[in-house]
Amino acid sequence: MEHLFLNVLNVVLPVLICAGIGYCLAVIKAPFDNKVIGGIVSRVGYPTLIISHLSSTKIAVGAFLDVMAAAVLAIAGFGLLGFVALKVMRLPVRAFLTPLMHGNVGNIGLPIALLALGDAGMAYTMAFVVVVLISIFTVGMWIPAGEFSPKKLVTSPIIYAVILSLVLMSTGYSLPQPVAKSFDILGGLSIPLMLLTLGHTLADLRVKSIGRAVMLTILHLVMAILIASALVWGFGFSGAERGAVILCCLMPSSVATYLFIDQHVPEYGPDVAGFILVSTLTTIVVLPVALSYWV
Repeated sequence: MEHLFLNVLNVVLPVLICAGIGYCLAVIKAPFDNKVIGGIVSRVGYPTLIISHLSSTKIAVGAFLDVMAAAVLAIAGFGLLGFVALKVMRLPVRAFLTPLMHGNVGNIGLPIALLALGDAGMAYTMAFVVVVLISIFTVGMWIPAGEFSPKKLVTSPIIYAVILSLVLMSTGYSLPQPVAKSFDILGGLSIPLMLLTLGHTLADLRVKSIGRAVMLTILHLVMAILIASALVWGFGFSGAERGAVILCCLMPSSVATYLFIDQHVPEYGPDVAGFILVSTLTTIVVLPVALSYWV
């Protein structure tokens, strides 16, 4: 049992170390532009990572689409349960529902899946990541803003990267070698940049109520266990698919959602920051336990 736990820590610790370096860069006030790096990752890194990885990994298109469907249901489940819980707790839905609905599947989920589940697990995790990213930059923005704007959906490069990847996966075609090599290099930027950005952003968060943050973290974890269990049972997932879905559901609240809260309902920004920070730190315990006994 001790040997198993050490192996799990070997998976989790590299992710925490990389994020810790980003945190240290913020502490020493080294030049680091989150907005520029975030733009590079979302417009270049994510699309090329999706295309290069999915086009070279042998997984069934049907299974990939099943995980995407599971991700849609997971977000809907978090949204429904979160809405009810926030009403019971008398907390504003506009401020807290978006971070409750969206996990940090990109910054933490992808590297953990790659290290713990291999290429196939990472490919299935990408199916989940795609859905969460689309939701964050559509529904995740609309809830705190209180308005509907589909422009972000149709202009997202990630949508077209997924379409191209599905075409390549279903037809068996591959990209020209120079293009494929270029996408490998550009896609390889994504994970280290995401982890550095995660650490840097956590260092800059203005935290207020730790008690409320702990309460929301426990709520999120309970919802994650219920939703992951239901999805694994309902879809009959096994192997890498099962592991990817469970890990993605257990991810802490997405750092990206804080930006929307701080912009549209800034009076609750510090409370949301506390929730994101506490839920992220909780993964130090949650992920080793999940990888040891559930995944």
